[in-house]
Amino acid sequence: MSESIFLLPDVGEGLVEAEIVAWKVAVGDVVTLNQPLVDIETAKATVELPSPYAGTVTALHGAVGDVMTVGEPLVVIETDGATASAPASAPASAPASAPEAGASVGAGRTPVLVGYGVAEDDAPVTRRRRRTVAPVVATPVAAAPVAVEPSSRPVRSTPPVRLYAKQHGVDLATVTGTGRDGLITRDDVARALATPTPTRAPAAPAPTSPTSTTRFVGREIESWSTGPLEERIPVRGVLRSMADAMVQSAFQAPHAAVWVRVEATGTVALLEALRGRPAFAGVRLSPLTIVALAVCDAARHYPGLNSSFDAPAQEVVVRRRVNLGIAANTPRGLIVPNIKGADTLDLRAMAVALNELVEVARAGTTTPEAMLNTTLSITNVGPFAVDGAVPILPPGTGAIIAVGQLAKRPWVVGDDVVARPTVDLSMSFDHRQIDGALASAAIAHIGRFITDPAAAIIGG
Repeated sequence: MSESIFLLPDVGEGLVEAEIVAWKVAVGDVVTLNQPLVDIETAKATVELPSPYAGTVTALHGAVGDVMTVGEPLVVIETDGATASAPASAPASAPASAPEAGASVGAGRTPVLVGYGVAEDDAPVTRRRRRTVAPVVATPVAAAPVAVEPSSRPVRSTPPVRLYAKQHGVDLATVTGTGRDGLITRDDVARALATPTPTRAPAAPAPTSPTSTTRFVGREIESWSTGPLEERIPVRGVLRSMADAMVQSAFQAPHAAVWVRVEATGTVALLEALRGRPAFAGVRLSPLTIVALAVCDAARHYPGLNSSFDAPAQEVVVRRRVNLGIAANTPRGLIVPNIKGADTLDLRAMAVALNELVEVARAGTTTPEAMLNTTLSITNVGPFAVDGAVPILPPGTGAIIAVGQLAKRPWVVGDDVVARPTVDLSMSFDHRQIDGALASAAIAHIGRFITDPAAAIIGG
C-alpha cells in the first residue's frame, strides 16, 4: 500500500486559489478513479474535481469555506501502489504526452487532472484571509479493495448532457456513447429515453427555494421576517470576481448609452413558425436567439462594435470573430460565459448553443475557459419582468446590449394606435473607441433585425 496526495490543481488561466464549496467524500470512503471528490469555487466558476486515484480516503485538508492555494494538499488517498501510477487508467482522451492523472508527492510529480493545467513553480502566490484547519485524519485502516465490474468503464459526457440525463432520470452508466472516444451525446440519452426500461430512476424533482430564505449576490440569506438585524456576506469567489470586474470597468471605461424600442411582431411570428418545423424539433427557440443573431449581424456591419481599448498600448483592438457573452444568473451569482465564434452560427446552431450555455450555468459547472475572451455581450433582463437596463461593460469589451421584456404595448400604425409586441433595447459602450454615431447605427441595425428577422436572415 502507498499514500498518494492530491494537490489542488490550477483549474485554468493561472488561478492561484480556490474556495472549498462542498466535500463529496469523507475520511474512510473508498473512491474510484475520476469519482467526484470536491466542489471548489474560483474567482470565475465552480468546478468539480474528480479523483486521480482509486483507493481509500485517509485525510481531507480544509473545511467548507476555506480558501486553498494551488499546490497545497487537498486529499490523501491510500492506494495499492499500482493505482498510484496506473497510466493505463487515464481517460482515453488524454494526450500521450500528458502527465499521469496523479502521482504521489514522494515521487516528485505534480498531480494533473485531465483538462486542467499545472501552476508554474515561480507563479506569484497571493492569498486572501484563510482559516487554518488541521487535516481530518482517520485511524489508519487497510484500504478496502476497489471492486470493478469487468464491463465497467468511465462515463464520458459534457455537463449539459449530464444535466439532461439527470433531469430525465437516465443513468449515464447504462448509456452507450456514440461520440468520439465513446463520448455520450444528447442524442444517446434521447435514445435511452425512448427505450422503455423498468430500472430507470425517476426524474429529479425541480429544486424548491425555502420560504425562509432568499437569494442575494449568489448566496442564501434569511428572509426579511426571519433573518437577523444585520447579516454579513463574505466577498469571495464569483461575488468577488463580479465586484472587482465592475469597479474596474466603471472607473476605467467612460460609459455612454443609447436605447430604442422596437416592434417585434416579425420575431414572434418567425419563432412560432419555426417551432413546428422538424428541423427544430427538441430545440428551444426564444426571442434571445433572434437577438443574439441580430447582435452578431450588427458586428459584421459595424466591426468597431466588436472592439476593446488597450490602454497600456494605446490601441483599439477590433476583432473579426464574436465571442458572444451571455450574462447568466446562477446559484453562485452573476457570470458571463460566452459562445465562441457566435457570428459563424445559423439560427438553429445559435439556439442550441444558447440552451447549452444556460443549462451548464444553472448547473454550476461553467468552466473558467468558457468565460475567457468575451468580445461582445448581451444581458437579458426580460425574464425578470423588467423593461430595460443600462448595464456596466464587462472588462475588455466595447459594448453590451440589454434586452427588456417582450410585451404588448401601444404602437402607432399609420393613424391608429394598436397593441403590438415590442421590446426595449439599450446599449452601453466604451466611449473611448465607440462614438455616438456608431453606437446609434448599431442599435438601430439590431432593432431592424428584430422587427423583420426573416428578411434579415435571408438577406444576410
